[in-house]
Amino acid sequence: MSPMLTEDEIERYKRHLVLKEIGGAGQQRLKAARVLIVGAGGLGSPLLLYLAAAGVGAIGVIDDDRVSLDNLQRQIAHDTSNVGLSKTRSAARAVARLNPHVEVKPYTTRLMPENALEIIRNYDIVADGSDNFATRYLVNDACYFAKVPLVFAAVGPFDGHITTFRAFEEGADGNPNPSYRCLFPDPPPPGTVPPCSEAGILGAVAGVMGTLQAVEVIKEIVGIGESLVGSLLIYDALETRFTKVTYGWDKDSPLNGASPRFTDLSHHRKAADLVT
Repeated sequence: MSPMLTEDEIERYKRHLVLKEIGGAGQQRLKAARVLIVGAGGLGSPLLLYLAAAGVGAIGVIDDDRVSLDNLQRQIAHDTSNVGLSKTRSAARAVARLNPHVEVKPYTTRLMPENALEIIRNYDIVADGSDNFATRYLVNDACYFAKVPLVFAAVGPFDGHITTFRAFEEGADGNPNPSYRCLFPDPPPPGTVPPCSEAGILGAVAGVMGTLQAVEVIKEIVGIGESLVGSLLIYDALETRFTKVTYGWDKDSPLNGASPRFTDLSHHRKAADLVT
């Protein structure tokens, strides 16, 4: 795909083109970019639509689930006519309706230790909207080994948080940038965090967090603004409050600490074997 903009694209993106922070060069970078979205649900839906609207040239979507009626309260990339359809196919249809200039690569499968690196290495940046801790740790580790930036977000019933990881790079202090494992060293004990089906969620909260993900992905691609590397932005919908906290590299991290124990993704395979 040529990064040069066609006349139709110039008309389509002219609100970007007049922004001095983006302009023609930034829009060309968006067109040339390849973004992988993990999860086509509550976070992935607004993220997908805004990246497609922004003109990201190639978007990969990985999800092994199908659209169900109770998804539609928050997963706005899907509609009633697509109930029963794979979420990746439904997402591809939504993008095609919105922006024919965007190429969508669907992966109707679960991200696994066996395929994570092979898939992620094809992309410039990953946005994780998954809904389980096993996938979050896997995406984090795979992005570290593949040296691919990661924009991560998660949501609760009335809250959410978002950050960006470039753990394969050094920070201004000379230490490695933190990874997901520096922020959350261990997953919570099984059963302590109820799934969305039990806890519930205000649909628009997922929209807020997924839209923020799209903003941070675009910033990383174009190279503008202040990155969320080392900062966690927390949203409380009931209090109408955003809180930004900083966090740092953990020298004891098994991934990128002073004495790392993980050199590949084999520890995820061992963990899966223990569960089964």
